[in-house]
This record gives sequence, structure tokens and C-alpha cells, in this order.
Amino acid sequence: MFSTKFMLSIKYQPPMRAMLIGLLPVTAMGVYFFGWRSLTLVVFSCLTAYLVEVIFETYRKGTPTESVLVSGALYGLSLPPYTPLWIAAVGMIFGIVFGKQVFGGFGRNVFNPAIVGRSFIYVSFPLHLTSQWMSPPNDSWGRLTQYSDIDALTTATPLISFKQGEILTSVSDLFWGNVSGCIGETCAPGILLGAAYIIYKGAADWRYPVSCLFGAMSLNAVLTLMGVPHVLDPIRNLLSGSLLFGAIFMVTEPVSGCAKPQAKLIYGFLIGCIWIIIRSFSGFPEATSFAILLGNTFGPLFDEAFMALENKRKSLSQAH
Repeated sequence: MFSTKFMLSIKYQPPMRAMLIGLLPVTAMGVYFFGWRSLTLVVFSCLTAYLVEVIFETYRKGTPTESVLVSGALYGLSLPPYTPLWIAAVGMIFGIVFGKQVFGGFGRNVFNPAIVGRSFIYVSFPLHLTSQWMSPPNDSWGRLTQYSDIDALTTATPLISFKQGEILTSVSDLFWGNVSGCIGETCAPGILLGAAYIIYKGAADWRYPVSCLFGAMSLNAVLTLMGVPHVLDPIRNLLSGSLLFGAIFMVTEPVSGCAKPQAKLIYGFLIGCIWIIIRSFSGFPEATSFAILLGNTFGPLFDEAFMALENKRKSLSQAH
């Protein structure tokens, strides 16, 4: 049995608290465009993540940390607005258990728990993650009250439309978020506002998003100039899907990333390039989960490589 005191306890982590505050503009815009169901999904994901962490930390005689709420919020914001709650719960449980707790809890996880959970339901329940989307209504009141039934889910995201050879969404709509998509990925101003806050507070290292976006846009520009077919132009690629959201809030996850400053730049650049390759040439319009998981896999190797170079440089300097 869990005591009430333990159930309500959580370890304060300043960087994680700053990350949660930075996600508020993104969440608010998600509610504005897709209705209150979005907030329900995000809060539900946070509660599920917290309860799973309570179970494991009780066994270890530890205390849940605020990082689990960040994982829950990122996971919830990465889902389509009308994802069934039971599917959201399955993914969140899987992400916390197999993306974090099996490694020993916070500070030991190799992979981003939110991405692990989303990847699991992406391949397990593809219908809900790839085809059931909603388009924001035209009036402000409708944005907060519409979508009370599943019949509203008939539209496609800009990336899916492009893959199907349909007319592209305007850059203006992509920038402001007046498009279908996942809760937290559509509104660039909200994402950038949150980014400015978390970087200012030191909750995220600027090297991650800058190198990731630079890698993605550089490769995208090269492919576009070469005339490679089925490649979206750089501006629309940046504003479509979760490239901007993922680069700022998910690639910056500190535990599954790198420690060395130089390694962080290579790490982010690699993820950005993989992002564009998967998005452009695979059957998956959105490449977030796979690109970041591959980056998580190679992150420790980059640290080892730079440590080896430093040791070699020191040995050479001492020899001379």
C-alpha cells in the first residue's frame, strides 16, 4: 500500500520545472486549436507517468522526480488530439517502464521515455497515430468547443497531404498552427516562446536544437537544389510535423543526450539529417521518433570519441 504522503511527494528539479513552464505556451496553443480534449490528454499522460513512477520508486524506496511530469507532458503533446485515453495510457506505461525504469530510473535511461512510449503506440496502433486527425475550426469559440465526436476526424496533416501529392498548405497557416497535427507541434510561435524560456533558464542546451535544425535544413536544402523528387522545401519542412517541437523539447533531453559540448553538436546534427532522410524517402511522413531514438543510440559513442581525442591530445602534449 502507498501512503498518502508518498503519493503526493515529488522531488523538485529546477531544470525540469523550467521545462514544464516552457511547455505551457505550447499546451495553451494546443487547447486553442484543438479544444479542451487536448488538455485532458496531456494531464492524463502526466498522471499515468507519475503513477507508474510511484510504483517503481516505492519498490526502490526512492521518490518520484519532476522529470516524469516532463516525460508525460512531452508524450501527451506528441499525440493527435483525439487519441483514445486507453491507448495513451498503454504508450505512457511502456515508455516509463522500458524507456526509464528498467535502466534504474532518472539519470540512467539511455532513451527518451516519451519517445519510447510514442514509438510503441505508433507501431502498435498505427490507425490512431497516422490517420485520425482533426482540422482546427475557423472561429475562436469553435476551437474550444468543437470535436465532441469522432466523426470530426476526417482531415490529413500537411506532411501526409504532401506524400499523397495534394496541394501544399500555405506557409502562414503552417507558422501559426492553423493545420491538423499533433497537439504540441503545429504552432511555431508557441514553440519558439517556450524555447526562449528553457534556453534562458538553462533547462536546455542551445547546441542541441541549433545543430539539429541546422543539420535538417542543410540536408534538406542540398536535396532540394539537386532536384531530388518527393522532398518538401526547407521552410515547409521546418514548419510541418514535429521537427521544430522535437528539436527544441525532445532532442534536448539531457540524460539520453551527450555530455561533451562538441558531442552535442554532432549528436544534434546527426538527428537532423536522419530526420530529413526518413521523412523524405521512407513510408513514414513523420520521422520524429525514429530519428531521436537513433540519436540516443549513438550519443554515448560521441562522448567516448571526444574523450578519446582529448586523452590522445594530452598524451601527445605531455610527450613533447
